[in-house]
Amino acid sequence: MVDVENIIEKIVKNTVEIVTIEELKEILEKEDKKAYIGFEPSGRIHLGHYLQIKKMIDLQEAGFEIVILLADLHAYLNQKGSMEEIHQLAEENKKVFKAMGLSAKYIYGSEFQLEKDYVLDVHRIALKTTLKRARRSMELIAREEENPKVAEVIYPLMQVNDIKHLEVDVAVGGMEQRKIHMLAREILPSIGWKSPICIHNPVLTGLDGKGKMSSSKDNFIGVDDDPDIIRSKIRKAYCPMGVVEGNPVLEMARYFLEYPLTVERPEKFGGDIYVENYETLERLYREKEIHPMDLKNTVAEEIIRILEPIRKRIR
Repeated sequence: MVDVENIIEKIVKNTVEIVTIEELKEILEKEDKKAYIGFEPSGRIHLGHYLQIKKMIDLQEAGFEIVILLADLHAYLNQKGSMEEIHQLAEENKKVFKAMGLSAKYIYGSEFQLEKDYVLDVHRIALKTTLKRARRSMELIAREEENPKVAEVIYPLMQVNDIKHLEVDVAVGGMEQRKIHMLAREILPSIGWKSPICIHNPVLTGLDGKGKMSSSKDNFIGVDDDPDIIRSKIRKAYCPMGVVEGNPVLEMARYFLEYPLTVERPEKFGGDIYVENYETLERLYREKEIHPMDLKNTVAEEIIRILEPIRKRIR
């Protein structure tokens, strides 16, 4: 007998939303079930990726077959390099995902996205999608360009089609994927596939407090960063006294650290603080009971500890 409630609680943890939980409960009762997430090979793997992989591990432990789409054609459409360069980076990314403890089936988009049936389905989806809707589903940066390429409209249609052709029950991604996933739920039943269950995770704020964590913006902590580099990056991170919203250091404390937790600080400033859970830590920080530097030092050492086994497996 599957303990659905306990499994649901674990899957829901640290997500922003699940569309829908009732559908997820139904699929958990099935023996064969598949979940996927796509990654565009375009840079170093950082904590933002790790947050997504941690959710895939939760799903794996719940009995899902896990598929990782190495979205080489998507990266090519986004002008992230030649196919050879993209494949080289994808293989490096795959090595890191495995070091994180994920056992998955890895599929390159180019393995199936050039097949006749796939291409025909892209056209069928295009016939059912208005240009306005497709544009809304584009990456924010592409929507803001004065003259976005047609490829950037094709990109979300392909993502919708990936769900059908990978035959998955669950699609996982950050909240920036929500519009595409909602398009998939609307369109796919009309071309012979069910609406996917969609799990949306938070998008980590970059260390500079400006937008999402990204290797291209150099505002990230790489999962293979050395301890001293992690300490230095977190020490310089945006973390105003008493500010919770958009605080990347608190986000790391929320999504990665284990509780109860001791925030170490010198005796002359009141000594160590013991916190039972993240909510207590956030409240104390908001009330300015914890200094930014004490928070940074604690988070840095915990992140170093968490990433150490991954770093060792990579090297």
